[in-house]
Amino acid sequence: MQKYKKMSDISKIQLLFDDYLSQHFFKQEPRELYEPINYILQLGGKRLRPVLALMGYQIFDANIERALPVAFAVEIFHNFSLVHDDIMDEAPLRRGKPTVHHQYNINTGILSGDVMLIYAYEYLLKVDNADIHSELVKVFNRVAIEVCEGQQMDMNFERRQDVNISEYLKMIELKTAALIGGALELGALVAGASAQHASQLALFGRNAGIAFQLQDDLLDAFGDPEKVGKRLGGDIAQNKKTYLILKALELANAPIASELKQLMNAKPTDEASKIQAVKEILLSLNIPTEVEQAKDSFLQQAKTNLASIAGLDSSKQALLKLAEKLANRDF
Repeated sequence: MQKYKKMSDISKIQLLFDDYLSQHFFKQEPRELYEPINYILQLGGKRLRPVLALMGYQIFDANIERALPVAFAVEIFHNFSLVHDDIMDEAPLRRGKPTVHHQYNINTGILSGDVMLIYAYEYLLKVDNADIHSELVKVFNRVAIEVCEGQQMDMNFERRQDVNISEYLKMIELKTAALIGGALELGALVAGASAQHASQLALFGRNAGIAFQLQDDLLDAFGDPEKVGKRLGGDIAQNKKTYLILKALELANAPIASELKQLMNAKPTDEASKIQAVKEILLSLNIPTEVEQAKDSFLQQAKTNLASIAGLDSSKQALLKLAEKLANRDF
């Protein structure tokens, strides 16, 4: 592991984590419980959250191997949430492959997800400094609760007709951005950062995470399906009130707003026609540009948060560069 001690390249950090992951696949019995965990962990993805845990550590200390257990805990928790979210959303695909409950069955998805959550705590407590275990658990618990709260808000919004943009932003802060910020905060705490600096790093992650989710909303409607790895328009088909829809309702005149509301309350057999009609309204209102402006605002807030942290400048710049890249990704 010593060959990874000093890192400035994100690809090296990803390689370090992938090495650790490959050594910690679940090989125990019963196979039916653990095989689905290995299945979703091997589907790939960006490995964003574990990489951020390691980068959060690296701002304060170079020996990032110490943060590998926390990085793995974060990745296990994230994938646990995906397994259960896919069941709730009835999603057929994840990263271009069948979701766990489609590959196996719903009961397996629930139970394998449950044990993933337990193992997240197992790895969190493998950090070599027992003095900070209670603080790590405290932060992890707060983040895990927020993720669940965000998921419930998201489901509530599907039934509500009065959701506003500030409520939506709060929901994605909890459901998505909290874990991004939490990964950075956990990594910083393992490195010995002060509570103040770890907290500012978490705020950076939250603001960058909101920008990340806004791009995700945009890609769901207007991305390249081969790059995104899932069907386009899934949010529209499920009547999800994303930033795109809420901003369109805010900007549209009464007739267009009424048409959009009708479309977003409908459950037609021909989903493709509905998706296309909604996308045409979004384009007519220049909503993609509105999303870009909102992303830029949150990235600027994240940059301010990062500037207030005392740490290694090169690592801070690498983190900022990654945040900007993710907020403008095409997959």
